[in-house]
Amino acid sequence: MLRVATYNVRGLRDDRAALVRVIRALRPDVLCLQEAPRLPGWRRQRRALARAAGLSVAAGGRVGGTAVLTAPAVRLLRGRGHRLRWFSGLEWRSVALAVVEKDGERYAVCSAHLDLVAAARLSHAAQIVPLLERAAREFRATPVLAGDLNETPGAPVWRLLGGRYTDCFAAARGGAACGDDGIGATFPARAPRVRIDAIFAGPGLTVLSYGGADVPPADLAAASDHRPVVAELAPGPSTVA
Repeated sequence: MLRVATYNVRGLRDDRAALVRVIRALRPDVLCLQEAPRLPGWRRQRRALARAAGLSVAAGGRVGGTAVLTAPAVRLLRGRGHRLRWFSGLEWRSVALAVVEKDGERYAVCSAHLDLVAAARLSHAAQIVPLLERAAREFRATPVLAGDLNETPGAPVWRLLGGRYTDCFAAARGGAACGDDGIGATFPARAPRVRIDAIFAGPGLTVLSYGGADVPPADLAAASDHRPVVAELAPGPSTVA
């Protein structure tokens, strides 16, 4: 079983002690970060956050601010950052991709942070899928995609990804993807209204559970402007409809 979490940490501009408490409460084997530090000293800041949370930096570069951290129980097979297509006038986006092994099972885990502009989001999502699946094939691993999609369920990126992978939230709720009842909302952290952060599991994985961090709401509000989510995944029949 692999615990995969995703968390937009807003450049570590908020309460770092609260952030570390939230991450530790998630107990991730693999943590996908968005808005990881990118300014001078970014490597040192990422390593310091990982160390404080009991993790190690496995993948990610400066451009795009995506990263993957891993726990000691996970063996890192490959960790890289990949820059995505650049659109004039928009932020240069990237993904961080780590291939890991736990309990004899291999997973290719990708952290993504998509654009605020719809056309760029969809273009990047279409670029990410073959990157992730190529790494999965090379290592005979199962793909997992997590991150801040910057759009809500039912929109084009969700339809694209949902056609190939399992939306872990929907799988855990028996197919209810939208979270209109507020359950599963991740943004803004103080009073979440929309679900824009997600974890998608590739074919061959079963979603055992999906949820957030068991910490006081004050810590969630102080740590970042997003709330994190974590899924427990295990080898088994695909849950893709």
